[in-house]
Order: sequence, then structure tokens, then C-alpha cells
Amino acid sequence: MSNHHRFAVVTGASSGIGVAYAERMAERGYDLILVARRRDRLEDVAKRIKIKTKRAVEIVAADLADAKDLLRVEALLTEREDIDVLINNAGLGALGPTSKVPADALENLIKINVLALTRLTHAVLPGFLRRNSGTIINIASMIAVMPTPSGAGYSGSKAYVLNFARSLQMELAKTSIIVQAVLPGPVRTEFFEASGLTTAPFPDELFMSPQELVDTALQALDRRELVCFPSLENEVHWTTFEDARIALSRALMQSGRPATRYSEDTPS
Repeated sequence: MSNHHRFAVVTGASSGIGVAYAERMAERGYDLILVARRRDRLEDVAKRIKIKTKRAVEIVAADLADAKDLLRVEALLTEREDIDVLINNAGLGALGPTSKVPADALENLIKINVLALTRLTHAVLPGFLRRNSGTIINIASMIAVMPTPSGAGYSGSKAYVLNFARSLQMELAKTSIIVQAVLPGPVRTEFFEASGLTTAPFPDELFMSPQELVDTALQALDRRELVCFPSLENEVHWTTFEDARIALSRALMQSGRPATRYSEDTPS
């Protein structure tokens, strides 16, 4: 991934995966625009990165679930011509049985995981297309392809992120714009605590550090691996999944008639 002394935008940049992306992008020579709700944390992250890398770091304190804040960040991305990378990392979990998760929590999840990601992507695309360059990294989750009974909203939102990224890859295939979807498993962050869980529902050995995750995802990006499962050892599982999806897609397009199994039994 090359750069021209331009900016990488990282959302959810005050902790965990967002901080790791900010650090690594600065080390790769990018100046930064860091977006998150907590200004004090953003200031600490920015100060540390500036001292370590000598890169310029701008901070934008914004709650992407708030319509006014989201529009403010959109305007920033639309107006600037020096943005090369958008990393849509901000996300919420709202885990638990759907009937017991507050409706407001589910709405906030959709605002952050789906709406903000979509609108910020939409905001950078015109500039990327004008310059025929740019990279969009969307953080999904392995739960996008493995629904659970305790994360319906989260799983659904991350399935959206995966399909949105893959459709963009098809749309932009004839350009030099890169779109990557990253689907991590459990990561040692504040995610489960923020989702209201006192203990994580996975054994410790399944957890990856934010730095390991980001280093792996960026290696995948360098290799043009545009759907990255960082902990997937054998890629044949993904290719088999893809082959089955393609076969299903073709089977669905064979006829516009109801399948024969839905026909009424012929009277005797």
C-alpha cells in the first residue's frame, strides 16, 4: 500500500483495534484523522503517535450515532482532497437475547455499524473516484457468516458490512480503489465490557491482540486479500464456502417459477 503524504481516517480510534490501526498507519507514513466519542482518549492517542512517528494527527470528537456529528464527519471527508484511506472501525455489540436487549441499544448498533459506515464510505467515494485511488477498510466480524442466538443485531449488521464491501469491490473492480472487509474473531478489547457482558463468551486462547489483528489484516491488504479472516489457517474453508455460495446463486437464477416441492399434491 503506497501513500503520498496523505491522510488515513480511523473511526473508533480511541481504543482497541482503532488505536492499533492508527499506530500502524502512522508507521506506514500516513498522517491521521482520528474519530471517536472520547476526546480525552483521542488526545492521548494522538500525542503518543505524534511523539513516536512525527506524523500529523488531527482528532475529531464525534458520536457517529448522533446525526449532527455524523454529518459533520461526512462533510469533512467530502471536502478534503488529501484522504487516501478510510478505516471504518467504529462498532457496537448490543449482545444478548433480542427480547432482552433494549431497542435503543439495537438502534444505536444499526446507526454505528451500518448507517455511519455506509455514509462515511459514500462521503469518500467521489474523491477516490476523481483521483482513481484510495483504500476503504471495513471491519466486519466472523459472526457475519455464523449467526448466534445471542447476537442477532450484531450478526446482521456485520453481514451487511461484508456484503456491502463485496458489492463495492465489484462496482470498483475497474478502478484502482481497494475495498477490504476484515472479519476478526474475538479480540482483546473493551468490546464485551461495552456490550454489557461481565465475562467474554470465548476461552482466552481464542483471543487475538488488536496489534496482531491489524498486522495480519494489513499483510492481507498488501497481498490484495480483500476478504480477510485473520485467524483462518486453511483458506480452503473460505473457498469452499464461496463455491457453495456461487452454486446457490446460479441455482436461484434458473427459474422464476415456484420450486416443485411447493406444488400441491396431484389429487388421486
